Amino acid sequence: MAAMSMNEMVLVSVDDHVIEPPDAFIRHYPEKHKASAPVIVSANGADKWSWDGRLYPSIGLNAVVGRPRSEYGMEPAAYSHMREGCYDAKARIDDMNVNGVLGSLNFPTFPSFAGGVFFEKAKSNPQAALLAVRAYNDWHVHDWCGAAPGRLIPLVCLPLWDMAATLEEVTRMAKLGVHAVTFPDNPSLVGLPSLHNEYWEPLWAAFVEHEMVVNCHIGTGARAAHASDESPIDAWITTMPISIVNSAADWLNGSFWKRHPKLRMALSEGGIGWIPYFLERADFTYEHHHEWTFTDFGGEKPSDVFNRHIITCFIDDKFGLKNLEYMNESMITWECDYPHSDTVWPNCPEYLWNCVKDLPRQTIDKVTHLNAMQQFNYDPFSLFGGRENCTVGALRAKAANVDVSPRVGMGGLSAEGAAAGGPGRRPITSGEINKMMARA
Repeated sequence: MAAMSMNEMVLVSVDDHVIEPPDAFIRHYPEKHKASAPVIVSANGADKWSWDGRLYPSIGLNAVVGRPRSEYGMEPAAYSHMREGCYDAKARIDDMNVNGVLGSLNFPTFPSFAGGVFFEKAKSNPQAALLAVRAYNDWHVHDWCGAAPGRLIPLVCLPLWDMAATLEEVTRMAKLGVHAVTFPDNPSLVGLPSLHNEYWEPLWAAFVEHEMVVNCHIGTGARAAHASDESPIDAWITTMPISIVNSAADWLNGSFWKRHPKLRMALSEGGIGWIPYFLERADFTYEHHHEWTFTDFGGEKPSDVFNRHIITCFIDDKFGLKNLEYMNESMITWECDYPHSDTVWPNCPEYLWNCVKDLPRQTIDKVTHLNAMQQFNYDPFSLFGGRENCTVGALRAKAANVDVSPRVGMGGLSAEGAAAGGPGRRPITSGEINKMMARA
């Protein structure tokens, strides 16, 4: 078993989130178009994005890191309601150091995790949408990731409604050293062609050529359904990672893997505990049904294809880690999910160590950082003078002055009926959360 300590681990998170700062877009718009860039407007204690005559609500969404758990939810409606590391790169590095995290891949917030806001805008104003995609990517690569080379791993959006523009953006980003794109887990649900449509063939080839991982975050196509307005919100939260299962099956059955054997995709924030049964079911389905469904895995089992092409990630998943024999441990990665409510910041090393401490050291190294480094073409050790400078212990030693005490009363929205304390406390329902988001 592991001949190492918690402080010797190296942590690379493949799923975190950034709240775009107010000047993110306008800084990178062409001079003649700056008046049309998304900007922040403030009213009644809330900051909102204003773009092309429309207001976009709730900039912070679930960015509750640093609050006491009793104040979690969808509350942040202004930058003042969030920890600075949500939107400021320097503060983010401080928060990564105090959490022992070396590298971090960040999904967008205002554009939505896969750029869905851009897709919607493209229906009415494709040129405006394209300008915004390019400006976002320039901010993300140059300003966000460029503020801390080797620490923040670039992840870009694409103008997927326009294949020529998409291929051009892939090439432009590849020249900047980008190896990760965000992509809807089910594009047909956001108004784009099905995964199985020939429309995507040039893009699959481009991803392979430039060694780019396709990152499909939960909720970017298919979404976990609320059972009812009266259901406790816990029911919905519980199913969020597993909600990507339908899309995972769709990707697994894609014929494009045969034509693009080096293509890789990631089920971001999807967890791993459910994967063994999913693969068992996929193999059973193929063996039992392919004679009438005419599916063809080229002499392999579906699990072989999944284990070769699909990257998975976990936050705190003892069950999954105890069943690595049923998965490809070389395709399993770790995530922090900063600054959302599932993160266990600043105690990620403690939680993770509790999950991995009984595994062989080689396996611990693979799932905590080596797999991510290989899959995302990420080599921080050469930048920072070796592994010894990248460990949990080494990074935390740099963060002695970072305040991690809970920030009480940061303000923002709150669910109806959810007042802290008092005899009338009861479970918050899905309906209350939906109403709160509608008011944002």
